[in-house]
Amino acid sequence: MSTPEKACRSDELSMEVVDLIGDVVARFYADYEEAAGEYRLTGAQARLLNLLSLEPLPMRKIAHRLKCEPSNVTGIVDRLEARGLVERRPDRADRRVKLAAATEEGLRVARDLREGLRFAHAPLAGLSDEERLSLRDLLRRMLAA
Repeated sequence: MSTPEKACRSDELSMEVVDLIGDVVARFYADYEEAAGEYRLTGAQARLLNLLSLEPLPMRKIAHRLKCEPSNVTGIVDRLEARGLVERRPDRADRRVKLAAATEEGLRVARDLREGLRFAHAPLAGLSDEERLSLRDLLRRMLAA
């Protein structure tokens, strides 16, 4: 087998993997939107709440992680705060900075949302522990690259 043929096959395989990852992401977001709707949240609100369930964050960092403008984050936090799911608090390290943090109710909703994701759970349940560990490790390697 010549090198160009091998490279072509590798490219085809890479493109198939990229397409499959895209399909997984699309299905994940669709499921997330549906689960969020059950709590009268938008997908963006649910993703932000999930992010804050891990740790309180300043608005700028939230915007960076969600890949959106800080002004958009402010509006989303305002709506979540009005529902009692998020609160603003001063950063202990720099009192000039405000952190957005999930409230107890916000933590409960974020947990329920994650547990209610059918797409995320059903396919993974069909994999062995070893397969899930392998998948996790491969995804971590991809994200670290």
